Amino acid sequence: MKSVQRFLPAGLLLAVCWALPVTLPAASLDDQLLNRLAEAAPKLDKTVLKTAFKASRCAVSSGIEMPERLAVIDFSLPSREERLWIFDLEKGRLLLRDLVAHGENSGSFKSTEFSNVEGSHQSSIGLFKASESYYGKHGYSLRLDGLEPGINDHARERAIVIHGADYVSDKWVNKYGRIGRSYGCPAVDNQVIREVVDNLKGGQLVFKYYPDQQWLHSSDFLNCDNKTLAGKNLKKSG
Repeated sequence: MKSVQRFLPAGLLLAVCWALPVTLPAASLDDQLLNRLAEAAPKLDKTVLKTAFKASRCAVSSGIEMPERLAVIDFSLPSREERLWIFDLEKGRLLLRDLVAHGENSGSFKSTEFSNVEGSHQSSIGLFKASESYYGKHGYSLRLDGLEPGINDHARERAIVIHGADYVSDKWVNKYGRIGRSYGCPAVDNQVIREVVDNLKGGQLVFKYYPDQQWLHSSDFLNCDNKTLAGKNLKKSG
């Protein structure tokens, strides 16, 4: 049951991996890729996916290297649901869908409060760059650099990382109706941590969504055009 729920069937993966015409305008290519991603992840809200995709494309226009993969976390969903998706942008396919934790002070069954402040034990939303992997107290882990000033740019100082955790599992859901909570990190099941880290390390993008209206209307990555962001200096990753 777990493998069926968490990974896209091989036949469907092959069905969505068709080549795009090279003569189409960039906007058309993006539209087709977005449609393929939506077909590959039918349980991901299309508005959330479109928002994440827009943010990633805006980041590229701002100087971020074109990512090969994109992770989307939908914090509007309860933690008992698989709310992490990782996409291969080059092939237009879903690599993984799984559980992911939020911070203990962000909420219980659902996350509703977010912070960029050290010691808050809350999750942060917005666009992140996945940086280097390392071995720490939680084992194999991945550092994240927040790209949005005032929203998540203290992620590295806060040690907001992707790591594995025993409390992120179906057993916890079956026992408590939710998974456990972190100190703000997007912790994942120990069974998939290596796959998650290896797919995202080295500069891939991670987008954490929540329908916070202030952020949705003020984020540079969600309200950008090439005129306003071209040449803009983003915070350098450590």
